[in-house]
Amino acid sequence: MRPRELLARWLSRQIPAEAQAWLDKSAAQVRSSGKDADLYLAVSLVTRKVGKADLMLTEADLRDASTSRNGWDPRQWSADQAARVMLILELESDPSRLARGLEQLCNTADVGEQAAFYRGLPLYPEQPRYVARATEGLRTNMKAVFEAIAHRNPYPSEQFPELAWNQMVLKALFVGALLWPIVGLDSRANPELARMLCDYAHERWSAGRPVSPELWRCVGLYAR
Repeated sequence: MRPRELLARWLSRQIPAEAQAWLDKSAAQVRSSGKDADLYLAVSLVTRKVGKADLMLTEADLRDASTSRNGWDPRQWSADQAARVMLILELESDPSRLARGLEQLCNTADVGEQAAFYRGLPLYPEQPRYVARATEGLRTNMKAVFEAIAHRNPYPSEQFPELAWNQMVLKALFVGALLWPIVGLDSRANPELARMLCDYAHERWSAGRPVSPELWRCVGLYAR
């Protein structure tokens, strides 16, 4: 089952019938109309129509997610995030239109919407299209948006060049985000990242500040 179909199934189990009817109608409109405005309108109404409750998933659901898209981990998604990504995926047969719509949505999104769009990164077609968008998102000062990209998301480890990867890991420490939820943290360790993290640690110590012990997980292989 494709990610869009899984999202639709999970939402159908927990949202009210009225919300489900609206979501079905909106999805069909986005898919068939050819008008980008229909996507923007539907996405803007999701919170009001669907609500912001946590997406209720079973262990079987999580296995289905991983089978559908290797590395996909939606366990911290909310219903509104799932609905927004599902609506975007209605355009997956037209990758150019999807990319255009997503870029416009990201440019006008609030924090909650941005988190949804970035959590959907591993599900969009033609994955390399979104590297610049993802790295732009990492510049945010909003921790929730940063973690939507960096945590439980296979996209960075699969698509980021080394410099962008290293900067993401370092920024996680700056913003107080945990490192262990970063997918591929061990497999993408590299000498330049180890050097950057050691420099960061020495700066923290010089200022009398603590250093997260997680940092050394990326350094050990290259310690001298």
